[in-house]
Amino acid sequence: MNSAGGRCHDNARCESMWAKMKEELFYSREDKSENYTMRELKTMIWRYYMSYWANRRICTANGGLPPAVRRKLYYDHIFLAA
Repeated sequence: MNSAGGRCHDNARCESMWAKMKEELFYSREDKSENYTMRELKTMIWRYYMSYWANRRICTANGGLPPAVRRKLYYDHIFLAA
C-alpha cells in the first residue's frame, strides 16, 4: 500500500484482483463467507489463485493468453535463443 501522494506504488491492481476473486468466490454463491471455516476459506482461495488466476485466466496484457502460457512462451524463446 502507498501513502497519499506517493509516487512509486499503485494499489489498484492488487485491489482489483481481490475484488474479482471475492466476486467469483463469494458474492456469486448463495452461501455467505461467514458460513465457511477458516480452513475452507484458505483452501478455496489457494485453489482459486493457483489453478485459475495464475494459470488459466485470460489476460489482455498478454495478448489474450493466460499467464502460464505466456511465461512458457517467454522461457522457451530465451532457451531457444541461447
